[in-house]
Amino acid sequence: MDTIIEVKDLCKEFKIYHHRKGFFGTFANLFSQRHTIIRAVDKVSFSIKRGEIVGYIGPNGAGKSTTIKMLTGILVPTSGYVTVNGYVPHQERKKNAQRIGVVFGQRTHLWFDLPVQESFELLQHIYQIPMKQYRDNLETFDYVLGLHDFFKTPVRQLSLGQRMRADLAAALLHNPEVLFLDEPTIGLDVVAKERIRQFIREINKERQVTIILTTHDLDDVEKLCKRILLIDNARLLFDGELAAIRNLLSSDRLLIVDYAEDYTEVALPHAAIVHRDKSRVHYRFSLDKISTADLIGGMLERFKIVDLSIQEPEIEEVVRSIYENKLSLE
Repeated sequence: MDTIIEVKDLCKEFKIYHHRKGFFGTFANLFSQRHTIIRAVDKVSFSIKRGEIVGYIGPNGAGKSTTIKMLTGILVPTSGYVTVNGYVPHQERKKNAQRIGVVFGQRTHLWFDLPVQESFELLQHIYQIPMKQYRDNLETFDYVLGLHDFFKTPVRQLSLGQRMRADLAAALLHNPEVLFLDEPTIGLDVVAKERIRQFIREINKERQVTIILTTHDLDDVEKLCKRILLIDNARLLFDGELAAIRNLLSSDRLLIVDYAEDYTEVALPHAAIVHRDKSRVHYRFSLDKISTADLIGGMLERFKIVDLSIQEPEIEEVVRSIYENKLSLE
């Protein structure tokens, strides 16, 4: 596989200005401004081969979003070297944009007041997508994501899960070679998350789309990525196979279930009840003994469920584990 993304000693600094208060302070600000230099990304280096799915993880403020913005051409690096598809993103933004797709979990690049169908048609004209390619892609994405359920619905009326499916399809209409995903499953229920993950796996397998995934959901990382980049305090802390740090993480998960009825017996195989409040039950289970899908599947066969959620280890726990175990990049 050839290299599609190359990053070498990438740095990004921001100036934070400190304004002096009061009359004399305001007057002094006219002639000189005090500032602090904040380094958001500090000498980060990595390369990604075509067709890889790479998890780019780290705590809030670690430098993930700043890195992605430089890879997409939104920000200009302070120093260092970066190419995507052979382009320097901030110097060749239009060419780079034609060959990448971007999905942000907390915002959409569709038009809120337009139906999904009309948003897609606008994107076809913006990217000058040939009609056959456009129709073929719509057919494929509809089959996997079920777009027909809300194709004529205004974007503002979509549920979060529907909007994420529409955003994923929109980002891939022009057949990008690289897809940047920022929290693509945030706020979704278990079923919606799995549907999104399945689509990501299929688009990577069938089209060899290179994917960089930033997320706080370690379940996303474990189910989609073999390799992770872990950044903390602006520096790359780890670059390697997920398996290399999996043994540092607890396999325990907490499952919180709201049953439709106050069942007398709610015991589940390979899961211990840690707390119960009428129809709400907290279970603890280990991924070493049973998968999340198998546990939930068996539960749905026996009970009616109103809602459920799973508490995953925090990214901060991963960072702490790596520091404590002194896991190096080598």
